[in-house]
Formats: sequence, C-alpha cells, structure tokens
Amino acid sequence: MEKFRWCFIGTGRLANQVASQIINSGNHEIVSCYSRNSESSKRFAEKFNARAYDNADEAILDSDVEGVYVVTPHNAHFRYTKIALEAGKPVLCEKAFTIDSRETDELIRIARGKRIYLAEAMWTWFSPCANQVKKWVDEGKIGQIKKASFTYHMKSINYSPRVSDPRRAGGALLDITVYPITYAYRLFGYPVSIESKAVIENCIDVSEEIIMTFRDDIRADISASIIDMKGLEKMKITGSKGTITSNFFHASTKAILNNGLFNRKRFTSGKGPINSYVDEFDIAASEIREGLFESRKVPFSATSDVMHIMDEIRRQIDLVYDDLE
Repeated sequence: MEKFRWCFIGTGRLANQVASQIINSGNHEIVSCYSRNSESSKRFAEKFNARAYDNADEAILDSDVEGVYVVTPHNAHFRYTKIALEAGKPVLCEKAFTIDSRETDELIRIARGKRIYLAEAMWTWFSPCANQVKKWVDEGKIGQIKKASFTYHMKSINYSPRVSDPRRAGGALLDITVYPITYAYRLFGYPVSIESKAVIENCIDVSEEIIMTFRDDIRADISASIIDMKGLEKMKITGSKGTITSNFFHASTKAILNNGLFNRKRFTSGKGPINSYVDEFDIAASEIREGLFESRKVPFSATSDVMHIMDEIRRQIDLVYDDLE
C-alpha cells in the first residue's frame, strides 16, 4: 500500500507515541503538523520529517495531506475537526471525541452533509481483541449475559498537564472512563438507566463509580480513577454459561473465554500486552481511500450515543466544563 499521508494537529506526548508507531509500520507518513506551542511543533516536524506550520489551516490544507489526525486536549477537538471538515479533509479525531454531545452531533452533521470521512480514534474498537470479545458475546458463547464489571484505576493525573487542567476539560471521564463506557455500550447497547457518583477535586473529576443497566437486566459496574491504582484495569463479563475476562481491556491483545471446566479459550493478537495504534490508522486510511465517510468500526451512532451517555453522567455528578481555553 502506498503510504498514507497525515497531518497531525497536536504534537504532545500522545502524538509522539502514535507517530512513532505508525511511521515504523511503513504504512504511513506525516507530512504536516501544527501545535499552539511552536517549539513543540518544530521538534515534532524534525523528528518525523514533516512540515511545521504556524497555523492549523495551513497545516490541514497542505496539498499532500490525505487525512487529519486531531490529537489536541479535549476542549480543542471540536474546533480543529470542524476546520478540517469544512476544508474538505477527512478526520480521525482522538477520544473523547468532543466535550459534549452538542459538539459531537454538529461535527457528524457536517461530515454527513459534505460526505467527508470522520471517525473517532477509539482504538479499542479497531483492535482485534476487543472485536473478538464482541463476537463471543454476540454468538452467545457464555450464554445469557448477567453482568459485567470494569475497573480502570491508573494513577495518570500526571501523565500530561491537560489531564488535571479544568480549562482543557481535564479529568477522568473524558480521559479514561470513556473506555469502559464505550466498551459496555458496544456490547449491550444504550443503557435504560444510569447511576453515577464521582469525586471532584480542584474542579476536575478524579474518579467515578457508574452503574449502567441495559435491556434484559444486564448490569455493568464501572469504577475509574486517575489518582490511585486500586484494582488496576480489568474486565469481567459473566453469563449463564461462563465468563470472558481481559486485563488492560481498553487496549488489550488478550482475552480469555471460559465456558466450562475443560473449555478455556485464549485469544491473542499482536506481540505485546498492549494493542498498537497501527490497526486504527491502517483501517482509517483504507476506509478514506475507499471513499467512505463513516467508519465501519466506529459508526457515527456509537460516538454520538456515548457522548450523550457521558452528558447524563456529568449532569448527575454536577460536572460542568466552563471557562475553557
């Protein structure tokens, strides 16, 4: 495959991690980039042989760009994704897609109207492992689903300054809790009820406890935190005939199906415990070149529904994103 040519909007820590992986795959190149921090943009451009621009519009409109990857703090996703779509450029936008459903639905409206590719970079649903788990559930491998539990406790508040910054929509919900919410939604659909509580410190949510109840009385318990490591990151789905488990579920390469004393099946993809970013970039590039404007892996309805779910959670925990940069 001819290398797919990307524009990176955002050149921080995650952008560097992603760029290294996709460049090393040999399937992609980065031809332009932009960051509000011009020195960061220049370092990124030098490292990945790209052109650094002084404004986002010029980086996006670079004639070599086939797709735009938006990897800024959450509060800027809407702004830059809208610029790219209105310029006619396909977009792969990092999770959480925007800060609320209003922004998400507006971007989807633009993409549909212009028939320009737009996808959420929710790597969980581009990964072979997560999709194998969904296949097992859909095929009834563990019978009637009874409940699911997700813990995602990673002391990540110092991962990047944006995580603890209320002016950049920092906090647990948009940074990590979005993963188990999305996982549960993609397996069981839209919840019939949601119960949420949270700990809010320094104007950001540092942890959440969420109960999502789905049709057929399926219950998903979610516990997430960016300030402790209690329980780490684990998933367990319990059915009438067995269980499915996966550690580091949001990016895992391994899942275990256990539906009998002597019937234990392990699914493994990739070489390490964590899935790479290459899967989502390969798929997005292929879909863009195919002429799609909606991803088969992460349809618009899924991205919109998850944002509406998170709006309700924010309402319940009284979390308001205001005074944003």
